[in-house]
Amino acid sequence: MNDSHAARYVTTVVNLYLGLPETPLHATTQDRRLASRLQERGVDLRVVESAFLLASVRRLARPADVPPLSPIRSLAYFQPVIEELLSQPAAETYLVYLRSKLEQLSRGKLKANG
Repeated sequence: MNDSHAARYVTTVVNLYLGLPETPLHATTQDRRLASRLQERGVDLRVVESAFLLASVRRLARPADVPPLSPIRSLAYFQPVIEELLSQPAAETYLVYLRSKLEQLSRGKLKANG
């Protein structure tokens, strides 16, 4: 892959990450390095996005009576879910479902908080 493709991949991963609920406003150098390593490994962007969404859905779907989790501070938080999806790939339609579910949970959380 050429450098411009690698840079677009890293930018896409970082933008997806920063667009999630409970993530920082800015990516760190370590976040960009991890995104670069994912690109070097050839991890498909759909897998990365699915992992981001799945982990976020899992966080937001936690029961209301359990203590809240601390905010996500690093892209590395998602690494285990990326590995999970690499070892057990999800159906192509799962990404669409996860996007919808995250939107639904995010709306519900905003209503509950506000």
